[in-house]
Amino acid sequence: MKKICVITGTRAEYGLLYWLLREVESSIDFILQLVVTGMHLSSEFDLTYRQIEEDGFNIDRKVEMLISNDSNSALTKSMGMGLIGFADCFAELKPNLLIILGDRFEMFSAAAAATVAKIPIAHIHGGETTEGAFDEAFRHSITKMAHLHFTTTEIYRKRVIQLGESPSKVYNVGAPGIENIKKLPLFSLEEFEKSIEFKLKKRNLLITYHPVTLEVSTAEEQFRNVLLALDTLDETGLIFTKANADSGGRVINKMIDDYVARNHGKAVAFASMGQLRYLSAMQYVDAVVGNSSSGLLEAPSFHIGTLNIGDRQRGRVRADSVIDCGYSEQAILDGLQKLYSENFQSALKHVKNPHGDGDVASKILTKIRERSLEGMLKKTFHDIQW
Repeated sequence: MKKICVITGTRAEYGLLYWLLREVESSIDFILQLVVTGMHLSSEFDLTYRQIEEDGFNIDRKVEMLISNDSNSALTKSMGMGLIGFADCFAELKPNLLIILGDRFEMFSAAAAATVAKIPIAHIHGGETTEGAFDEAFRHSITKMAHLHFTTTEIYRKRVIQLGESPSKVYNVGAPGIENIKKLPLFSLEEFEKSIEFKLKKRNLLITYHPVTLEVSTAEEQFRNVLLALDTLDETGLIFTKANADSGGRVINKMIDDYVARNHGKAVAFASMGQLRYLSAMQYVDAVVGNSSSGLLEAPSFHIGTLNIGDRQRGRVRADSVIDCGYSEQAILDGLQKLYSENFQSALKHVKNPHGDGDVASKILTKIRERSLEGMLKKTFHDIQW
């Protein structure tokens, strides 16, 4: 039996990996090794590894790498700690295949350590672009270290091949988040309101705003404009989920806490909602607001709008339900006006999500089964015929 090691470092990433973890765990030909790191092990982000354990998964290793500071130098030091931790982890677990999702610095450290340890890597969500974040460089770097690739659209599949990967090892399987929408028994309205201890209003918005990490010290100004625009809305409930452990994230989270404290009854905030509550929220809100990838990946499947602010997600494939706007207060106000316009709202019911229709976990495991994990490290660069 081959040992498949899956790494998760954030609440959102774990939610996307959930069904794949279940698929590997229940298989008769693979052994699941689960490693948690990053925000899962931080009390500041609600120690979300406990949710993983409550879901019934056995955590094989915990790799501490997050420093309680979000400066650029602190994140770089975190990556160094991650390299050391993953080196020991892989030496002990000796996996036959490592599965990594996404583009964060935690995953870059894991991929680098696995490359030196000669462990084959399967990468999910490669080929995408987020031009406003340094995650862009991490994602493409992980692609070059990986041996199997599972993309969410055909456009992204072609981009991975453009990076020199063999077409025979690049598969378009769709977005894992859509599988959650299809399979998770989401909350009823009463259950959802009880779970967040908040009564929804006539209108409601789900807001997540992350720092644009390629820009310098812009988080506070940009997010202030978001709050100023939201403050003009009447009879609107605001559900905030806090920023990740990126440079400038703590500034945003402090501003969220202060805003909620001033607007008790109108706004509520969570360090982590968990996948079930987060997707349940999408059933009942009018739109996702901010710059989270969930507004582009999952929100279209609920036929709700997305107000995508700024450049963090620039370059990603998007549905017609996504409204792009600038950082200024007026640009956000104009975006909100369009969001609630009769024409836009009526068009939402016809929106099609370009990121597939679910059933991703079984597709990934089927492709892994078809490959021999022996000798996978022997790679050549695939040149495109221009």
